Amino acid sequence: MTCKNCDTKLLDTQKYCFECGAKVIKNRLTLKSIFQDINSQFFNYDNKLFQTFKLLFTKPEEVIISFINGTRKKYINVIQYFAISLTLVGFQIFLMNTFFKDAYNIDMPFGNTLENFPNQDKNPFSPQNFSYEEVNNYQSLIYILSVPFSAIATWLTYFIIGNRRFNFTEHIIINLYYSAQIVIVTAIITILFLCFGINFMLITGLITIVNFIYFYYVLKRVFNTSYLETLGSFFIILVFISAVFLTISLLLGLIIGILIA
Repeated sequence: MTCKNCDTKLLDTQKYCFECGAKVIKNRLTLKSIFQDINSQFFNYDNKLFQTFKLLFTKPEEVIISFINGTRKKYINVIQYFAISLTLVGFQIFLMNTFFKDAYNIDMPFGNTLENFPNQDKNPFSPQNFSYEEVNNYQSLIYILSVPFSAIATWLTYFIIGNRRFNFTEHIIINLYYSAQIVIVTAIITILFLCFGINFMLITGLITIVNFIYFYYVLKRVFNTSYLETLGSFFIILVFISAVFLTISLLLGLIIGILIA
């Protein structure tokens, strides 16, 4: 008998592959076995998904540092967890585009000021060309692109202050787990609050506050620093992230200005 996952030779009495850890399946596939597998993977109290989600709230350092140090079976792989979060975002976008379209009917932050400038018909950020619905459709891409920016910011911050415990790749892992957790929470909160008819801008503001608080909490637990040290690092990271986004925005504005001219 061989393992169906890695082709390792196994004894007939083995229930799990000693090479890859996969369960040995001997019986034919049935609906009962499928539902049992789904239950064990997603709804069982002791399953890896639930444990990962729970511990990223209570002890984020245990999940993140364990993965960095080589633990692979105890918690959900960081890429898989991030993929799950993006799937949930896709579900949120589908619900908003199908059942909660009125949530997009909100005023622009600066009103109609941009309409007074020339050539606004060619400006993608002008009120007539910009819509929250279009931006929302690209949420998954925005989340993906935000990870390397935040990883650069955390790595630079802790490199400058002398806390060089983690290399850049490990900072990507930290930010992937953090981002996946906050994306999952964001999607769940957004869906639930929209069902109760709560204003979308209020939801966004609440999520932003939760985002900052949780980011601070993760930094505090993972880097094991004092409250003041973590607060200082937190603000430096925000400065780096803001600088990166401001630079990109200015470059985009310059490119758009050249194209419009």
